[in-house]
Amino acid sequence: MYEFPFELDDFQKEACGYIDAGKSVVVCAPTGAGKTVIAQHAIHKALENGSRIFYTTPLKALSNQKYYDFSEKYGSDKVGLLTGDTSINRSAQIVVMTTEVFRNMLYGTNFGAVADNLKDVRYVVLDEVHYMNDEQRGTVWEESIIYCPTNVQIIALSATVANADELTDWINTVHSKTELVNTDFRPVPLKFYYFDSSQPDRILPLFTPTGQLNKKIKPEKKVWGNKRKKQKSYVRDIVKNLAEQDMLPAIYFTFSRKKCDEQMEKCADLNLVTNGEQAQIKQFVDEYIAENPHLWNNKHIEYLIQGVASHHAGLLPAWKNLVEKLFQKGLIKVVFATETLAAGINMPARSTVISSTSKRTDSGHRMLTASEFLQMSGRAGRRGMDEVGYVTIVGTMFQEPEEVAELVLSPANPLESRFSPSYSMVLNLLQRFSLDEAKELILKSFGYFSSGSRLQPLLALNKSFDKELEERAFICPFKRSDADIKEYDKIRHIYVQNRQTYKKICKQERSKNRPLSEDAKNFGKETKLMLEKMHTYQCDNCKLYKKHTKNIEVSERILVKKHKLEKEIERQRDIFWNNFLSHRDVLYEFGYLKDDYPTDSGVMTAQIRSENELFIAEIINSHLLENLTPSQLAGVICAITTEELRIDVPYIPFSEPVRKTLNKIRDIRRKIEKIQNYNHVEAPCYINPYFSSLIELWVEGSEWEYISEQIDIGEGDIVRAFKRVVDVLRQFTIISNVPEALVFIAREAIDKILREPVNID
Repeated sequence: MYEFPFELDDFQKEACGYIDAGKSVVVCAPTGAGKTVIAQHAIHKALENGSRIFYTTPLKALSNQKYYDFSEKYGSDKVGLLTGDTSINRSAQIVVMTTEVFRNMLYGTNFGAVADNLKDVRYVVLDEVHYMNDEQRGTVWEESIIYCPTNVQIIALSATVANADELTDWINTVHSKTELVNTDFRPVPLKFYYFDSSQPDRILPLFTPTGQLNKKIKPEKKVWGNKRKKQKSYVRDIVKNLAEQDMLPAIYFTFSRKKCDEQMEKCADLNLVTNGEQAQIKQFVDEYIAENPHLWNNKHIEYLIQGVASHHAGLLPAWKNLVEKLFQKGLIKVVFATETLAAGINMPARSTVISSTSKRTDSGHRMLTASEFLQMSGRAGRRGMDEVGYVTIVGTMFQEPEEVAELVLSPANPLESRFSPSYSMVLNLLQRFSLDEAKELILKSFGYFSSGSRLQPLLALNKSFDKELEERAFICPFKRSDADIKEYDKIRHIYVQNRQTYKKICKQERSKNRPLSEDAKNFGKETKLMLEKMHTYQCDNCKLYKKHTKNIEVSERILVKKHKLEKEIERQRDIFWNNFLSHRDVLYEFGYLKDDYPTDSGVMTAQIRSENELFIAEIINSHLLENLTPSQLAGVICAITTEELRIDVPYIPFSEPVRKTLNKIRDIRRKIEKIQNYNHVEAPCYINPYFSSLIELWVEGSEWEYISEQIDIGEGDIVRAFKRVVDVLRQFTIISNVPEALVFIAREAIDKILREPVNID
């Protein structure tokens, strides 16, 4: 075992031992427990034995950070980086990449043959594997594990999850011998505090020494209507309290970008840094801006110098990088951040503040999950620097202190599969495997493997129906079956109807002083015979008859529900394969598959990575893009890669060729959506030209300052929209069967988009 310059914790020794034994390993430990040490052990093994190691992360920013860390530690000649838009030293012994790039390598499409991609690779680290829970990207982890060659050892590093054993069993089943190292050990324990606005001059321990909720904590008063808008912000009081009790530096989590900026401004005059620290900040900022001149007039500089900063997706990547570096040096005392900061970025703090335990989503307010809370609170406590990490929860009118205490004490949530077949997955699998082999692979998904636990509520309900039917089983004293009762019921029902009809006929004829006709007399005789037949049934005089019939009626209703439920259970059990087949049906409709093998258009689509690969492929095949200029092409691609924005942003007028092209693309979207709806496929087709005019201006040479002034939205959002365009345009230049004219325009557009600040990660 590689000798570290410090004593390893028991869980680290155990995991390293499994790696030495040639096994794959799942390491499940709290944030900040030291999981990276285990990856470093595998790196040393690879360097020692001349093999290679891939280190994958879910986020490009995290991959960049690991690349710089490893380059510093092992030498830049030994480390490579592969992300969607960066390729550095790709044949190095240590290659850092996004998990998506690793998955694409395993498909053997954009990156060449699988054997070449994985030449000499002995280990692959899947960092932040709990991202399998991510709605949009979770599938990538499952595909990576399923397709990873069995001779490659998987080192899966995860934050605390409830079903780590189930995940390990699954990897053991689909990949190779895998061991679980599961620990709740935190090198720096956490203490929990609560701020209630009725006591603004202090923060209170959340729990008493005996572990009970502190009774001194008072719930926040409910405020409604216009008064809510005028509510006082207590952020200054909270930060002041932390400063006075030596609990800084802190990450202050807020679920709104706007509030991050507002809270930073409110705390700017708290004198959190010394004169000496201010001088250091100024020097560092000056040197950094000399290298990144596009930041020279950033309005947040004045706040940085006061030791406070905000960090969210609306800020430029280079600015966020500056904030991270200053925080790591201990020069920034409070960072006001959205929860994205909790995702693995190396910004250790003594304290974290969680502004609310509920957050607004597209479907309304909801409480944080236990795992979200653990991820954020886990950023507190710096190993080797702090004896204790502090977590302060701010009281709000949306939460009771009891709910907060329950959340703090809750165990992590289980990992849930987000496996969802896409058009490119269907085409890639059918390019390499038969339909039966593809089914075998789909049924290897974690979603299918864990369907037992996923279906547990439905199976429990089905069991309760069985129990109710059993309890309702009626024993007839005359040994009559349900069929006999139904027959008696039928006769009885007809007799009652006929008797009423006969009485009406008799009454009618009497009122007219007419004798009954022969037909009426015969009808009366038949009715009487029916009564006699009824008397032959023992049910006719049975006191339990009503109970028996009611029992049959209720049991039949239960059976109908049970039948529906069993159909739903079967549908849920096979949901992944049915979803695969639905995507396959759509591809057949468009001619992208023939005899379960991709056509030329199918081969091209298999290599596309987007929300809806078929939509992009149909646009390419329509030849609408080949006569556009680079700026117009960028404007069109920007519209079809931008999701609906949560905020109301008006469209800024864009050029006529872009408008006409998008109108024709709307016809393509209508056709795709019609066929998708018929086949029960959900895959979005975006046409949102919020940023189209901006990217046209940018490609034509406008300055960034002018671009960012055109729209009231974060500069980081504009950069991210432009980078998505680059990602799709780059795909045009490397995937098969794209018209040559489009390839040339795409290359030119990429060159013109990638200038500061868009080209800076």
